[in-house]
Amino acid sequence: MARESASARAARARRILAALERAYPDAHCALDHADPYQLLVATILSAQCTDARVNLVTPAFFARYPDAPTLANGSQEEVEDLIRSTGFFRNKGKNLLAMAAALVERHGGQVPDSMDALRDLPGVGRKTANVILGNAFGRNDGITVDTHVGRITRLLKLTAATDPEKVERDLMALFPRAKWTLLSHLLISHGRAVCVARRPNCAACPIASDCPSARRAAGRISAACASARQRPARRLIPGSRFLFGGALFRVVPFRFTLSVSSGAGKPQPCSLSWSHWK
Repeated sequence: MARESASARAARARRILAALERAYPDAHCALDHADPYQLLVATILSAQCTDARVNLVTPAFFARYPDAPTLANGSQEEVEDLIRSTGFFRNKGKNLLAMAAALVERHGGQVPDSMDALRDLPGVGRKTANVILGNAFGRNDGITVDTHVGRITRLLKLTAATDPEKVERDLMALFPRAKWTLLSHLLISHGRAVCVARRPNCAACPIASDCPSARRAAGRISAACASARQRPARRLIPGSRFLFGGALFRVVPFRFTLSVSSGAGKPQPCSLSWSHWK
């Protein structure tokens, strides 16, 4: 395959962005919040935890600690009890208390709106700062790179990096600054709805035509289907496996079916809903 030029990659990135905007017009920050303080707390809690779980925890937390001064005077034990179900509650509790104390001491209890000031807060890295700046202050100073964003952009061959900050730099060079915050929400929505890590649904993907990984997988499926058609009267039942082209395929109910008709009938086409393991 010919190496993609920088201009071709940029054009492909624009098409991907447009397609994702059409597919997910309501993409937004999934963490419930009413102000920058609430978003900062929720983002710290979201480390190694689902947004849905965080949203279950934060109402009681904010009822007890509605602002940074109140939290700064809180107790480690009580904070831990409120956030226990988010995981890593001891470390998160220490960070929340230290973060609140820093806000009171350095910023009058208010969340700052600059990258450097945010990153100086305990428990806040570049990813968290990007979330706050983009969603609480409407500033596109960077791109939030979470697990979905990194994984999907590597599948799309928009980056080869694994370090989040390197991924961010690659994406910032490809997408317009005004879309940086939205881009993260679009990719996260896509990762949850279609490009699921264990079983990507390439047949339903709105950006499959611009995804090298989807094209490669589709080629393998087509070749596997062609191979199956050469063996009449055979049906692969759910749970069975077969090797083709050095790849292991497994038949999963309602996901991937290879079947050919018996007798003199014509082979049935193979479904493009599939599950594939290398």
